[in-house]
Amino acid sequence: MANPGEGKKDEINGLVIHSVTKKPVKDVCVTAVLVSKKEQVVATDEYGGYNFNELKPGTYKFIFEKSGYRKITKEKIVIKTDEAFQLNIEMIEAPEFDIIPSPFGHGGF
Repeated sequence: MANPGEGKKDEINGLVIHSVTKKPVKDVCVTAVLVSKKEQVVATDEYGGYNFNELKPGTYKFIFEKSGYRKITKEKIVIKTDEAFQLNIEMIEAPEFDIIPSPFGHGGF
């Protein structure tokens, strides 16, 4: 992965690491939302890295989600034209009782 700060224009990138072990977290779903509309969805690689290319300028909300971890939302991230941005995240494992079951799943009740 390129050095931070060497990003292309309109790019956002970063790392997602475990809050305790500081190890990379793979397969985290990262969603960029601009004015209530999903713009792009990417997943972290084996090193916890992710990037979005050519996001439209604007104020975004970024959502980081992975099963077994607490969801993280970062609001009011301003993306400007011709300016790279780095957003690193630490994910916290969620205890089993912390996970809200899907209203769509009826797993054998």
